[in-house]
Amino acid sequence: MADVVFSTDPARLDLARIHGWLRDAYWSPGVRRDVVERAFARSISIGAYDTAEGQVAVARVVSDEATFAWLCDVFVAPSHRGRGLATTMIRVLLADERLQTVRRWCLATKDAHDVYRPLGFVPVDPQRWMELRPPTERWSD
Repeated sequence: MADVVFSTDPARLDLARIHGWLRDAYWSPGVRRDVVERAFARSISIGAYDTAEGQVAVARVVSDEATFAWLCDVFVAPSHRGRGLATTMIRVLLADERLQTVRRWCLATKDAHDVYRPLGFVPVDPQRWMELRPPTERWSD
């Protein structure tokens, strides 16, 4: 990963590129650009940057920075998958000084359980957790 650097500086985020990734991702199809911009403005984020290609991965955390954190929007460009970028980004976020008192981290994934399991994430009790999903028209094109 000598050609890739990681940064939690929000000024480095390539929101146009991130929006392109997320609007095509299974968890946020058609998400509007303004929604992505607001989400990242109010989150702790990390990017991975290839010195030749620019931003190649992203992850963000929604948190009160005290007790709870939701890891989301973890995305690695297809050209850079399989290099451990997601694992490195998550490790950096888990070590972030603003999140050291968090007592519960959560995430949702359809297909990347093997990325998160080695970092200590485990399945949750479906009897306890609930969700509400408002209509997609509220956030998508």
